[in-house]
Amino acid sequence: MVCRTLAEGPFGIESQADVDSVAMPLRRLVESDNSSAAFVIACYSDPGLQVCREGTNRPVFGIAECGVLTALARAETFGVIAIAQRSIPRHMRYLRQMGLTDRLAGERPLNMSVAETASGEGTLAKMIDIGRALRDEDGARAIVMGCAGMARHRRPLEDALRIPVIDPTQAAVTMALGTVQFSAH
Repeated sequence: MVCRTLAEGPFGIESQADVDSVAMPLRRLVESDNSSAAFVIACYSDPGLQVCREGTNRPVFGIAECGVLTALARAETFGVIAIAQRSIPRHMRYLRQMGLTDRLAGERPLNMSVAETASGEGTLAKMIDIGRALRDEDGARAIVMGCAGMARHRRPLEDALRIPVIDPTQAAVTMALGTVQFSAH
């Protein structure tokens, strides 16, 4: 497994402009890679997912798609903890495209930057508060963390909420590994 960060582009995806700016650089990266059996786009906006799929015959996984599908395998309804309020309309468009809005209990923002989410003081406490609201007020029976930078909080968040908490990067990597292993036989 090789993890690579795109040389061009923003530190984190926080707007539709950010999403659009990395689509073609991601496709070029996928097209130029002759050794990987699969690809995981580790950003919850799944930037360039479809255009990357068009550029290769190898599987390409987006963490939002995989995270939501994993949540649906674990619960009837799910909630999403987003980075910021302005992320939510973008996520909602994507869920509508996938035809999954009827299973979404709600989405609530941390209102932090990508960098703050990964290392900020009080991030876990805010995530627990938001997770409780998604569970108790919105009816979510599973939670999807809406940023790869939230990964370190998955276990303590799940312990606090006592419902499944999905790290979408973990979900996507697991699907990629399973697909590659299954294809090898």
